[in-house]
Amino acid sequence: MEISEGLLGPLLLARSAIDRSAALRGDGEWLERAWADEKTRVLIVNDGQTLIRRFSEDAALVLMSPLEAPEGPRYLLGVDADGVPYFAVKAPLPPGEAAGLRQAGALLDDRDAGLLVYAVALEAWHDTHEFCPRCGSRTDITASGHMRICPKDGSQHFPRVDPAVIMLVLDDDDRVLLARGPEWPEGRMSVLAGFVEPGESLEHAVMREVLEEVGVTVTAPRYMGSQPWPFPRSLMLGFVARATTTELRPDREEIAEARWLSRAELAAQVESGELALPGQVSIARRLIETWYGSAIPGEW
Repeated sequence: MEISEGLLGPLLLARSAIDRSAALRGDGEWLERAWADEKTRVLIVNDGQTLIRRFSEDAALVLMSPLEAPEGPRYLLGVDADGVPYFAVKAPLPPGEAAGLRQAGALLDDRDAGLLVYAVALEAWHDTHEFCPRCGSRTDITASGHMRICPKDGSQHFPRVDPAVIMLVLDDDDRVLLARGPEWPEGRMSVLAGFVEPGESLEHAVMREVLEEVGVTVTAPRYMGSQPWPFPRSLMLGFVARATTTELRPDREEIAEARWLSRAELAAQVESGELALPGQVSIARRLIETWYGSAIPGEW
């Protein structure tokens, strides 16, 4: 099957219904009014998790008013179409059901999924960028959580995103290439992925990573779509590429096992439990199912 040009469709962690309202991040008067407004909604985030309410087939974030919110670093997430502001506060979670994006991402609606991805990504950046990389001084949070400033040398530091390519590799027999990392349990497999290196294009990163990880040469990488992956701060850029060689020579430091699979082989191995695919919130799952032609039951 030749995968058609175009996007992968709506990806579960790439959804949002909130205007990020960047112009308001430095408006002290507006921020003060917004925090005093009982209509403002706040989610608490801690170590990548928040509180959720689970229903029969979906879930929703537990949002509260500023008056109910605990003390902690505060991040402006944006404003919705009705003018309601949304903030995240980093603080210990109150009693209730806690979940992260892997557990709840597929259950949340567009608004809540976008809010949680955003909050988790900001929290992860702040947790690892408390100190100035120039002089080592502790930096101050400003711009409603979207910048840190060093009080000693005045340098400004902004949330970073690490681009990573993730690729569906197909051979001339339309088989898909799946692999398993050394730290993964037997049977857990996914498509190949890797970080983009300095001075490198996305297309070159696709070709380099596949060659380095499994010894396969690929050509004509085609962009399919992207999804934030805040674990802790990646942006996954999905590609499909055609293999010009098929001999697998895995780099054992990176890859414990690699396989070429037809659709029939993949379906049989998933059904038997021999093979487990990535979770529904991942772009890896969407790439595999786009090639397969339909949804596939089961996941890690």
